[in-house]
Amino acid sequence: MHAQDMMPDAEAIGEIKAELERYRAERARTRRSAWWRVAVFDGLVLAAVVLLALLFNRFADPREQWLSAPHLFLYLLGFAVLVVGHVVWRRRPARHEQSLRASIMPKIFSFIEDIRYRRGVTPASFARLPREAVESFDRERFDDVISGRHEDFSFELYEAVLSEGSGDTRSEVFRGVVVAFGTITRFPGLLVAAHRTDKASVGFLRGLFGDRLEELKSGVAALDEIYEFRSDNPDAARPLVTGKLARALEWLAETWPESPARLALREGDGFLLIPLARNLFELPADGEPIDYTAHVEPMIADLAALLATAALVRKAGSADPKTE
Repeated sequence: MHAQDMMPDAEAIGEIKAELERYRAERARTRRSAWWRVAVFDGLVLAAVVLLALLFNRFADPREQWLSAPHLFLYLLGFAVLVVGHVVWRRRPARHEQSLRASIMPKIFSFIEDIRYRRGVTPASFARLPREAVESFDRERFDDVISGRHEDFSFELYEAVLSEGSGDTRSEVFRGVVVAFGTITRFPGLLVAAHRTDKASVGFLRGLFGDRLEELKSGVAALDEIYEFRSDNPDAARPLVTGKLARALEWLAETWPESPARLALREGDGFLLIPLARNLFELPADGEPIDYTAHVEPMIADLAALLATAALVRKAGSADPKTE
């Protein structure tokens, strides 16, 4: 699988641009409709407040007209209704925006078969992610979740933020993209390549792994300085760690240089975790122009590169000699 092979051809680009035009027009229509409804709502509330205030004036002392207790209560009530109304009306365009996004994203990534796009939901594969692949966390947050199939490669890809602590002491332990996939051959146990950042982190990993997982060396000095390889089945893991998997991790360091990627293999599941600070699949904010070359093409290229990278790791993590 090569990233370039997944880029859309001229016909597909034309279809995507047509969808972008429809998306832009629908966003503009929704924005105009929302502002018109807000203006009408504000006008009705203000008119009701004025009419009720005039009614109260008929029963109020002339010296207390417009400023009596009922008047002040009415003004506060009207203000509260305006605030609540604005909150409600602001949410409606946001929900519609999400609906539009959910409809256009599958068309942007049309090279993915059986594509499913969601946002802000817990991915199905997250429960199977080995916790040994990340540091301890007690809160998770998800943004874009994309699943589907390309050729024989089925996957679930999602942007995740994992954190631990509370209040000012809360810290992120992982921010980036996770690609979950089915392995070519089942690994009999658990194999993890975790980031060896410093002595404190290594101590944490050893405390987390305990005696259950044995440490292995790839034999590549530069790689062993970056990663701590551990497995509960060292005999099955050693050929991978010293062979194809080590070469794949070296290539990963060149392709995604922001921070070393992590990976985990457990039975029939594989996970590639790539730390990234940027949001890969963000469209311009409402009201800003959307350009295919500036905004959409980089998203397609990023997804294609991620899938090609995960496919390489999947192949490297296979014990089948045919995948050499």
